[in-house]
Amino acid sequence: MNAQTPSAATLVGELSLGGGGPTVVVKDCIDVEGTVTGCGSRAFASQPPAARNADLVDALLEAGCRIIGKANMHEIAFGMTGVNGFTGTPVNPLWPDRIPGGSSSGSAVAVAEGLCDFAVGTDTGGSVRQPATCCGVIGIKPTYGRVSRKGLTPVHSSLDCPGILARDMDMLVRGMTAIDPTFVPEKLLHAPKLGRIKSEGVDAEVGDPLVYALMDAYPDMPYDILPSFEAAFDAGMVVMSHEMAQDFGPMLDQGAPFGLDIAARLRNARKITDAQRAEAEAVRTRFTAEVDALLERYDALVTPSLPTVPPTLAEAQDPQNVLSLTRFQRPFNLSGHPAITLPARSNAGLPIGLQIIGRKGEDAKLCAVARWITSCIPLFQSKDRNQ
Repeated sequence: MNAQTPSAATLVGELSLGGGGPTVVVKDCIDVEGTVTGCGSRAFASQPPAARNADLVDALLEAGCRIIGKANMHEIAFGMTGVNGFTGTPVNPLWPDRIPGGSSSGSAVAVAEGLCDFAVGTDTGGSVRQPATCCGVIGIKPTYGRVSRKGLTPVHSSLDCPGILARDMDMLVRGMTAIDPTFVPEKLLHAPKLGRIKSEGVDAEVGDPLVYALMDAYPDMPYDILPSFEAAFDAGMVVMSHEMAQDFGPMLDQGAPFGLDIAARLRNARKITDAQRAEAEAVRTRFTAEVDALLERYDALVTPSLPTVPPTLAEAQDPQNVLSLTRFQRPFNLSGHPAITLPARSNAGLPIGLQIIGRKGEDAKLCAVARWITSCIPLFQSKDRNQ
């Protein structure tokens, strides 16, 4: 591809590392030797450069990829809008009045504007899948623990996964193969058996196009329920906040210059009790078992990617317009299952998407299911999305 000139705030730094393979940008919470891992934060700007590459950066270079830059992000990966008062806010290329999504905002924008072939982000509660949907690209959160987190910030997380964003399935699979040498692409021999998860609170503007598209291909696709779905969203928030407070709370005590919104979130996160964390872990155990049980009957499960179209930048100033954006994504960080989002457009031309969830460890099969959907259902075909 011909690289484009990045829009303001898409990248926090340009690089030229590696071979002549696919061009890649990596989120700025991923260590690249000799560069500061800035995490989109003034609090990290004066840190010393990384002494070595993150494991996944070494994997990209060994696969022959060319790393061309560090992508901007929501500060310390603790937010969903991508709005950043320190490094600037990446501009959503197709919908510039709407949020680019967070926290992998720069990664999603870089892919959407054609700056790179694929990008690497991180996903703690939807932070690859949500900005992918906002910007009209594909995003995958692998099975938790499948891709090494060594060299990533935050250092400790039981939720966070490095993931890939790309404009098409071929490049997304190529990206997964690059960061995970154990990933072996698969092809389906027949149509996958899919189950729809009953999801409350979906706007008709989002739900109707998805349902009609799926009904055309699968007129008899059953609905199923995950009884702990809502509880898993809340539990995921508790676990993420508790872990973020552990990693970044000491910096807050030392007067680190976090943005006002991030400092407030960290202070609130520090109020989470051990009892609340234990309750969240009980939900994790229960919800994981529910997902595993359903996936014994289906090849994959599907939900909307987002319950609403992404808010405008003005609307996103009200937290109430943002809080529920990851309600269908965050539960699968808690359970650790791989999940991929396919972008589409509403009848009004606004970004929507379909989330597909697979069995743990079967990331390649999940990608094969997603490829089948993009090949058979017009709503998810890139030639239609990009018109």
